Amino acid sequence: MSSSIPQATLARPDVGPPWETAVVIRQIKVSLSEPGPLNSSPTGRFTPPASRAASALDTPPRYSSDSDDLEDFKSEKTTTPSQEKSEHTLQVWLQVFASFLLLVNSYGYYSSFGAFQSHWQTTIQHSPADISWTGSLQLSLPFVGAISGRLMDQGYFRSLLVTGCLLQLVGIVVTSFVERPGQFAQLLMAQGMVQGLGNGILFTPCVTLVSLYFKRYRAFALGVSSCGALVGGVIFTMVARELAFKIGHPWTIRVMGFVVLFNCAVILAIAKHKAIEKPLSAPWFDSESWKDATYVLFAVGIFFVGWGLNFASFFIASYGTNIIGLEPTESLLLLLIMNAVGVPGRLAPALLADLYCGSFNLLIPFAVGVGVALLGWLGVHSERSYMAFVVLYGVCANAVQTLLPSALAGLTADPAKMGVRTGMAFTVLSIACLSGPPIAGALIALDGGQYRYAQTFGGLSVLGGACVLGVARWLQTRSSRTAASDEKETAY
Repeated sequence: MSSSIPQATLARPDVGPPWETAVVIRQIKVSLSEPGPLNSSPTGRFTPPASRAASALDTPPRYSSDSDDLEDFKSEKTTTPSQEKSEHTLQVWLQVFASFLLLVNSYGYYSSFGAFQSHWQTTIQHSPADISWTGSLQLSLPFVGAISGRLMDQGYFRSLLVTGCLLQLVGIVVTSFVERPGQFAQLLMAQGMVQGLGNGILFTPCVTLVSLYFKRYRAFALGVSSCGALVGGVIFTMVARELAFKIGHPWTIRVMGFVVLFNCAVILAIAKHKAIEKPLSAPWFDSESWKDATYVLFAVGIFFVGWGLNFASFFIASYGTNIIGLEPTESLLLLLIMNAVGVPGRLAPALLADLYCGSFNLLIPFAVGVGVALLGWLGVHSERSYMAFVVLYGVCANAVQTLLPSALAGLTADPAKMGVRTGMAFTVLSIACLSGPPIAGALIALDGGQYRYAQTFGGLSVLGGACVLGVARWLQTRSSRTAASDEKETAY
């Protein structure tokens, strides 16, 4: 016997976020609890009441633990034609160029530090470990990333740009007056503290700016902008190589300062933060993020990867001079080669991640490649083998540095939380970058000027971090599949 009440039918969406199915099911339950027939439509299909106020279930979750699995990756990367078109406008790519210049001024300048390592040791007469502290501080200061990320979420993007650029310029000018022994404290404060503070303030806005404008080609856009660190490293290293012995190191640093000043003017002219809905009040420290096991393991993994990742760029020039027996200009040429091979090392993996397999999936094997290269450095004793190491390390290390921000951005679904979550993770990474090179410098001194202890420390640290990232990736996949299975059972 047929019922007089029309039957509701639910079309299960083939694609779309799982919360959409949950909302429809909730709406059906609400309708069934009301008096009267389920629906007055002659077709018998369910139509939610227009007057019903949106419930909390209509809002997507603040954070995402979606998997980079092939199916999940394809769903996550699906964009409408209008969304994809919006990623190819002049305004959007000007933001990529602004981010590119920010990295030229910060980590491009930092990449040339190896050109000055031997000079500072001779000029101010301090150990390699002491000089390494200067470069580590310049790389980034702890806690700055979380602060600048939260301020960016609250709409202070322009103020962060101005403050960071001024600190970078002041640090460069003061550093140029370090010319004699006994000025180590001045070097540490100027190039380490002041310029490092400027770098730390600017890095999170730099990454977040691109992440907010891109979804479909986020990894590739971040890869393009991150090439600024390589191009800057080539520019500043060439300036040091060509001018240091002609006009002296102080005026060479001032010439670099003029390059940074010009870039700052362009950045301030074109950078524009994407308008998003700002929360009325946001915490400086988001404790909810640390309840996400995938996020926590990701932070731990990048700490160990960062601990050993950067020290090679500090000591490539000095290793070539002291161990291989190269001339100083030849050692600087190797530093240029490492930066040059990093361009395809950043762009190709980023494009591959966007089109096929996701950033997290590629990050892990490239991190393993860095660890293997650092351990293989133990067997490098000739110019040819050293060249091979520089190329392998340069490609893998730059791929890791490009894929890491993109993989981290993929763990955050709410744009209003992009800055603070990115900042907190990079704060953890900055602590590793701060302490890693000085530890390596101390191990070199402990080894009597040899590099074996430092190479072992770097290789094992990066491999350990890659293992932790692998566990995070496995946990993310398992959680995503469990959630998908639960949604299917609920839907049916």
